[in-house]
Amino acid sequence: MTDFIKTDTDQKIKQLSKLAKEIWNEHYIKILSQEQIDYMLEKFQSEHALKEQIKNGYEYYFIQCADKIAGFLGFCPEEDYIFLSKIYLKADMRGKGLGRAGIEFVENYAKKHGYSKIRLTVNKYNMTSVYVYNNLGFQKIDDVITDIGNGFVMDDYIMEKSLC
Repeated sequence: MTDFIKTDTDQKIKQLSKLAKEIWNEHYIKILSQEQIDYMLEKFQSEHALKEQIKNGYEYYFIQCADKIAGFLGFCPEEDYIFLSKIYLKADMRGKGLGRAGIEFVENYAKKHGYSKIRLTVNKYNMTSVYVYNNLGFQKIDDVITDIGNGFVMDDYIMEKSLC
């Protein structure tokens, strides 16, 4: 059984930031430098950054399986789609269908609120995730290099899934 627990208190946001640090340092070290990981964690996953994103319409949820926090996801409604900003799982929780359950959770939210597509960005070199998103019905619609400051860029594919 997979549950999704809204992350909307200071305590949960602190826990989410700590979880992001754990997952990012395990997963992205194969793709990014430690300096870029540290920079991006502070810029996008720190308690302050998460609170600011929530103020601006983002919703965050823990992904829970068998009473254990397995990971988290975050999304934000845009004009004509839901932007899936983050979906991350602990290493030992991958391959158990939790990512699929997370996507289905966002799909149900989107449909309930009148959106017909979900869009996300994924690092071009994160081949496992690109493969998973393809298998879940996402298609690459563009690629983008985004300057995020401090001499770092995000080199991503933009992927989209139609819900119609």
